[in-house]
Amino acid sequence: MQPQDANLYGNVHGGNVMKLMDEAGASAAIRHARAPVVTVAVDQVLFREPIHLGDLLTVTAELTYVGRTSMEVRIEVQAENLVSREVKHTNTAYFVYVAIGSDGRPAPVPPLRLDTDEQRRQWEAAEKRQAYRLAQRKIAKEG
Repeated sequence: MQPQDANLYGNVHGGNVMKLMDEAGASAAIRHARAPVVTVAVDQVLFREPIHLGDLLTVTAELTYVGRTSMEVRIEVQAENLVSREVKHTNTAYFVYVAIGSDGRPAPVPPLRLDTDEQRRQWEAAEKRQAYRLAQRKIAKEG
């Protein structure tokens, strides 16, 4: 992370980290959908550890759930101090993307292969998060 990414205390702005997370998540979703995507939801982003000026960030993204047109992506951030080699997990969040067809409307996406027990466990947890998001959306529309 460079000086333009940090505040006066040498901590990286959370918004800069979230932008990197969104770019990584969108890349994973685009790769799966083979289509452009838009971000439609971001679950809670909690920063567990500060990220400092000079840290090397590693942002990983993997799909955990696929609906008809939407995809949930688990995004994890780690910060490494290159001098001390200390690596710390700074945050994990779930972003939801929708594939967009050439007509500008939501487009169907391929199913997600679940090969391992861990992938199936993540899918089940993601189904619960998706049901919660849909319920919240319904409440907001009625409100």
